[in-house]
Amino acid sequence: MTENATSREESLHRSDNRRQELMAAAAHLFNQRGYDATSMRDIAREAGMLAGSMYYHFSSKDDLIVATYEEGKRLISTAVIEAIEGVDDPWERLTRAAVAHMNTLFGGNNFSILLCADISRTAPTLRSRLIEIRDSYDKLFMDLIEDLPLAEDVDKGLLRLSLLGSLNWSSSWYRPGGQTPAQIGAFFVRIMKDGLS
Repeated sequence: MTENATSREESLHRSDNRRQELMAAAAHLFNQRGYDATSMRDIAREAGMLAGSMYYHFSSKDDLIVATYEEGKRLISTAVIEAIEGVDDPWERLTRAAVAHMNTLFGGNNFSILLCADISRTAPTLRSRLIEIRDSYDKLFMDLIEDLPLAEDVDKGLLRLSLLGSLNWSSSWYRPGGQTPAQIGAFFVRIMKDGLS
C-alpha cells in the first residue's frame, strides 16, 4: 500500500471514529435531556469538538437523531436475531427475543434505549422517519408473534403492541436491584402464554 493510500485510510478511520463519537454523545444527551432541549452545540461540547466541525458529519440535528435511531435499531436487532438463531419452539423464540431486547436496552448503550423515547412532539416529517425505523424493528416481533400457536380470534397486532409496550415502558421505571432485565422480559412473555394462573 502506498503512503498516500495509507494516509487516506487513516483519515477515513479517524472520520468514522469522530462520527461515532458524535452519535454516542447525541444519544446520551437525547436520553438525558430530550431531543428539543439538546442543541448541536451541546452535542459538540459533549463530544469534545468544535460545533462547526459537526457539520462535516451531520448536516442537521434531525440527521443526527436519525443516525442514532438507526444505530439503536441495528444493535437491538442484531441482539434479537442472534438470540433466536437455531431455536425452533415459537414461545422459546419469543422469550429469547424479549430477553435480548431487555438486555440490550439496559446493557449500557444509549442508542437502543433511545428507541423508547417519546417522539410525539417532534416535527411530523422527522417523527414519520423515526417511526419508520422503529417499525422496521417491531416487524421482528410481529414475525415472531405470527408463528405462535394462538386462537384465531387473537389480534396479533395488539399482542405485539402490548408486549413491546411493556418491554419499552420499563425504561421509565426499571431500577437495578430487583428482577433483572432478562427476568422481566421472560416474565412478560410468560404472562402472554400462561396468563397469571
